[in-house]
Amino acid sequence: MTRLLFLVSPQTNPYWNVAVENYLVAQQTQDCIVLYLWKNRRTVVVGLNQNPFAECNVDALINDGGFVMRRTTGGGAVYHDDGNLNFSFVAPYDLYDQSRQFEVICGALREFGLQAELSGRNDLLCQGRKFSGNAFSKGRYQRLHHGTLLIKGNMDDLQRYLKVRPAKLLKHGVASVQSRVVNLSELADVTSDNIVAPLLLSFENVYGEKATHISFDELIQREEVCALYEKYSSDEWLFRHWRSFSATKSAQFEWGVVDLSLSVEDDIIIHVQIASDALDLTALDDARRILCGADIKKRPPTESAIVGDILSMVY
Repeated sequence: MTRLLFLVSPQTNPYWNVAVENYLVAQQTQDCIVLYLWKNRRTVVVGLNQNPFAECNVDALINDGGFVMRRTTGGGAVYHDDGNLNFSFVAPYDLYDQSRQFEVICGALREFGLQAELSGRNDLLCQGRKFSGNAFSKGRYQRLHHGTLLIKGNMDDLQRYLKVRPAKLLKHGVASVQSRVVNLSELADVTSDNIVAPLLLSFENVYGEKATHISFDELIQREEVCALYEKYSSDEWLFRHWRSFSATKSAQFEWGVVDLSLSVEDDIIIHVQIASDALDLTALDDARRILCGADIKKRPPTESAIVGDILSMVY
C-alpha cells in the first residue's frame, strides 16, 4: 500500500527549505510519496551547473536582503518571492510518475477554473503563458520532481534580479520576460495560501489515498537537516569557482544554453568548466569527462546528441 505524506514549510529562508527537500530525497523509505510545499523570500534559484553571476544581479539582490540559492537539479534560473508557491514530489523509483505528479498540479488549478498544459519537458502553461518551471533529479533511493507556481510574484523584482539572455527571448519571439510568463492571480482568484488545500485534495484524488501531515518544525531539529542547511547556505556551494569563471565560447541549442571555459597546454585540454541550464546533468558530466585531457585538434567520439553539440563548440 502506498502512503502519501504532505508537508508545508512555514519558513521563507531558502536554505532551510532546500535542506528539508534534500533530506527527504536521501531517505530510504520505499512506500511513500511526499508532496512538499514551500515558499522562498526574495530568492534567485540557479540550476546546479549555472553561473550565478551570469544569471542574476547578485549584488543588487543581496543588498536588498535577498538570497541566491543553488539547487541540486539542472534547468534555468527562476525568481521566488512570497507570492510564489513551490512544490516538491519525492518518490521511490517504482512509484515516481511525472504524468501523475503534473496531474496533481493541473487538478488543483481546475478548482479555480484554470486549464494548464505541459510544454516540452518542464514548463506548465496557462492560456499560452508559463506559470511553472520544473526540474528533476535522481537520488540513490528517491527521485525528485520540483517546480515553482508563479501566483502573485513581483514582476518588477523578477526583471530587476534575473538576467535573461536576448537569444532566449528571441527564440520565444517576445521582447521581455514579463510577456512570456503569467501570475495565476491575473487569471483567477488564486493565492499562495488558498491553493494549498486544492493541492492536497488533488494529491489524494490522483493517488486514491488519504495523506498524512508531517511536521516541518520537527524535521529541522534533526542533525542531518542542520548539516544540509550549512552546506546549501555556504559560499562554496553557492559561488565556488564561478567568481573567476570567464566563458571562452557560448552557444544556444534546442536543449539549453552553454558557456564553456577551456584551458589548453600543448594542444591538450587540461581544464574544463561548463555553465548550462540543461536538464540533463549526466550529459554535462560526460562532456566534461570527454573534453578534459582531449587533444584540441582531434575530436573525441560520442553517441550523445547533447555532448556532440558541446564538442561542436570546440572542434
